[in-house]
Amino acid sequence: MQKPAPLGYGLGFRPVYFDEIASSHPPVDWFEIISENYMVDGGRPLSMLDAIRADYPVVMHGVSMSLASTDPLDMDYLARLKQLIDRVEPAWVSDHVAWTGVHGLNLHDLLPIPYTRESLDHIVARICRVQDYLKRPLVVENASTYVSFLASEMSEQDFVREMAERADCLLLLDINNVFVSSFNHGFDADAFIDAVPVERVVQFHMAGHTDKGTHRVDTHDQPVCGEVWALYERARRRFGDVSAMIERDDNFPPFQELLDELQQMRDIDARVAAELRAA
Repeated sequence: MQKPAPLGYGLGFRPVYFDEIASSHPPVDWFEIISENYMVDGGRPLSMLDAIRADYPVVMHGVSMSLASTDPLDMDYLARLKQLIDRVEPAWVSDHVAWTGVHGLNLHDLLPIPYTRESLDHIVARICRVQDYLKRPLVVENASTYVSFLASEMSEQDFVREMAERADCLLLLDINNVFVSSFNHGFDADAFIDAVPVERVVQFHMAGHTDKGTHRVDTHDQPVCGEVWALYERARRRFGDVSAMIERDDNFPPFQELLDELQQMRDIDARVAAELRAA
């Protein structure tokens, strides 16, 4: 599997910022869209997407492929996704290690799975079928989780590593999700970062979360916290030049605050690069 070239520093495209983006052409290298928001026949969403795509590279990020579900793959969904891919010509297409529904119902959440050999065989087979249908590699993201399973036979990082190798897919490493899940389940976030195969990672997600005291929730409605920035620096030292972006999905701040977070990312990367050159 050949990795696509890095895109630089990006943002999740959210319509609330469209007018400002269109009028100011901000210093953002690329945008990520939520695929399902644009799997429509027409209207303002697609017109906004076309305008953004005319000026910036775009990647597509899905939340409803339901790779781990026991339902059959939704071929109507995949056909509409492929139609959008043909329109957008994204740098890559991603979804999650999760399921989102069963018996034809979409629960609109990224739900956890037991890390068993049976689950691994199941999701590997489905990723391979999706890649064959789309005729392109799929990029798969680690989801944040809030429950674990007594049936699990391996760690999440071992599951993700073997999944990527067997399915020959690529990985989206969500740094905030690693932190949130490590807090919720008591595992070592640094060990997770160190176990993920370097050659598979093509994208980082960075986001804020909500601290509930006993647990953390991946809400994407806060600035990135210091602990997640520290984990990002560790990931950057391990993985090198990987496309990285900020997600924000609620409690939207002035657009400049997102640009400031992108600059913080650039500053960390410049410091890491200088230190590595001097070593």
